[in-house]
Amino acid sequence: MSDKSYLDWPFFDAGHARLERELDLWAAAHLHADHGADVDAACRALVRQLGQAGWLRHAVGAIDTRAICLIRETLARYAGLADFSFAMQGLGSGAISLFGSAANQEAYLGRVARGEAIAAFALSEPQAGSDVAALACAAVADGDDYILNGEKTWISNGGIADFYVVFARTGEAPGSRGISAFIVDAGMPGCEIAERIELIAPHPLARLRFENCRVPATQRLGAAGQGFKVAMATLDVFRTSVAAAALGFARRAFDAALAHAMQRKMFGQTLADFQLTQAKLAQMAAGIDAAALLTYRAAWQRDQGRKVTKEAAMAKMTATETAQQVIDAAVQLFGGLGVVSGHPVECLYREIRALRIYEGATEVQQLIIARELLREAPGAA
Repeated sequence: MSDKSYLDWPFFDAGHARLERELDLWAAAHLHADHGADVDAACRALVRQLGQAGWLRHAVGAIDTRAICLIRETLARYAGLADFSFAMQGLGSGAISLFGSAANQEAYLGRVARGEAIAAFALSEPQAGSDVAALACAAVADGDDYILNGEKTWISNGGIADFYVVFARTGEAPGSRGISAFIVDAGMPGCEIAERIELIAPHPLARLRFENCRVPATQRLGAAGQGFKVAMATLDVFRTSVAAAALGFARRAFDAALAHAMQRKMFGQTLADFQLTQAKLAQMAAGIDAAALLTYRAAWQRDQGRKVTKEAAMAKMTATETAQQVIDAAVQLFGGLGVVSGHPVECLYREIRALRIYEGATEVQQLIIARELLREAPGAA
């Protein structure tokens, strides 16, 4: 049983604590980590399940960042694919929640919340991942439409999504100021799956190709040329939630390691009796709490309407790096069992690795933090 004392921190109100308790009970009864060989089918089923149970309504509309983070942390403790399924419904539709017209919100958000439509966020390209300003995918205005051409890659839910929020260069200005965001339905002519991509911790992922894909201008999110703003505002919410998912993975690994250390007999005592083990457990616990404080500070600040670019980057960097260290330590404490395929800590070892890369790699978070510090420093231009 994970330590829940963090729910008493001043970042949360009674409703958040109640949400976590209710979800924890639901997850214990309905989720399991083994998703079988058909990952696409498992994700579709999880989206329906999360929607029918009412959890996906927290991912759309008026966004409560702390609620999203608590949900992701809790789901990640039980099943990484359940966390992924929830997160992508939020990230894939987040730009519609924040910038969509009333008509677009009505057309998409209800279906996302009910688990009837699967969402995806299509930003990265073969030559433009962290460097958003390098996007080459282009959308050219043509009457009441845009003609979309180019590729997107590393697109989560690619291949099973019902719609994609796609970012493309529209040319209003150089660099990041000339990008716009569009909702592209998966069945539109000219939108195709170019390649499915397999990962060490499987989830639906694909490279998309757009060839003369005609998108109505009414499907644009925000004003022309505001796509970078749309993307960053969406990521400010969900980057913090990546930190929360990492916390869920770390807490599960720590709980497993602690229980194992207390039971494993060695040299006439338990593994937990060794001072080296105690030092490792102390480091793991302190790291988790430090990451949690940064994560829920960022979530609380965002819910107060404050800018959280620096704080979200700090949370994402610290929580994902800490979770990697905690899970690696758990594998070591389990010894040979820790590297047996399918063992819980072995699965977590594969699950956590991608979190240090997606939605901005650790090195990118360092650059973001430094940029914000320099901007805020006394005497800065």
